Amino acid sequence: MERLAALHSWLSDEVGLHGHAIQAVSGDASFRRYFRVTAADGKRWVAMDAPPEREDCRPFIEIAERLRALGLHVPGIHAVALERGFLLLEDLGSVHYLDILNESTVGRLYGDALAALAVVQACASTSGLPDYDNTLLLREMELFRDWLLGRHLGISLDAAQKRMLEEAFFLLIENALEQPRVCVLRDFHSRNLMVTSSPTPGILDFQDAVNGPVTYDLVSLLKDCYIEWDPGRVREWAVGYYHLAVQSGVLREEHEAKFPRWFDLMGVQRHLKAAGIFARLYQRDGKPGYLDDIPRTLGYILKLEPEYPELEGLCRLIRFAVPA
Repeated sequence: MERLAALHSWLSDEVGLHGHAIQAVSGDASFRRYFRVTAADGKRWVAMDAPPEREDCRPFIEIAERLRALGLHVPGIHAVALERGFLLLEDLGSVHYLDILNESTVGRLYGDALAALAVVQACASTSGLPDYDNTLLLREMELFRDWLLGRHLGISLDAAQKRMLEEAFFLLIENALEQPRVCVLRDFHSRNLMVTSSPTPGILDFQDAVNGPVTYDLVSLLKDCYIEWDPGRVREWAVGYYHLAVQSGVLREEHEAKFPRWFDLMGVQRHLKAAGIFARLYQRDGKPGYLDDIPRTLGYILKLEPEYPELEGLCRLIRFAVPA
């Protein structure tokens, strides 16, 4: 209530939106919250509430400027109070990709998203971005071990399981680090892509961008934790993007043989991380809404076992820990 009162005061006293109304839009998987702000004349914005002791708004502002300069549709920033953790943003509407994705819309929507991703990877500068390095990749996967297996499921690993998991983590880190590096937005998926007026899509949640593996955002989109498509179709989309990336200079033709493995194993790293985050959101933050997404998220890993024998131990652990 204190944060909300402070937001009202800022909008009225400093931004000049007298007589405005506020409606909660959503929170996300961080400590940020969002509110739709309607002015007395009917104009609408979205206010971001990011408590400064928990969140830093500066990366959001910086990355938004980079992406907007490339012609991509990210929220325009109308007012800023960094010391209080408030931003007033362009309202990109309320229709997420996830709301309307189906067999008749997916071709157009994913076509737009992949075209936008190609612009990010070919043109967005990685200057000043944190490296998606060994330490960060490992820390993310440890969320699976610590929060999903340990705290959520109460599983204690024996020595052989610990060794197997360490070897799997090393394999996935090695796969990520050998890929060409690009600007990685890290949450490029159906809940963060908006159906907007041109240019489309509207892109949200990019403040954690890093200099990282070329397949990361692609697998975020095509092996989405919130919606699943036929694996053969996913493979076709991925291969199509590979050719687009070659044309735009992001990849080279000699990467073709490695690209499917890069893509698949990058997905394993991301899905381990995501499953751990979903468990943490429940155990630490009291947000149970993501628990139902864990079986789908880990299911992507299980589907790879026939093609990747080196994942056998990990898949066996997943089936034991999270039976269907």
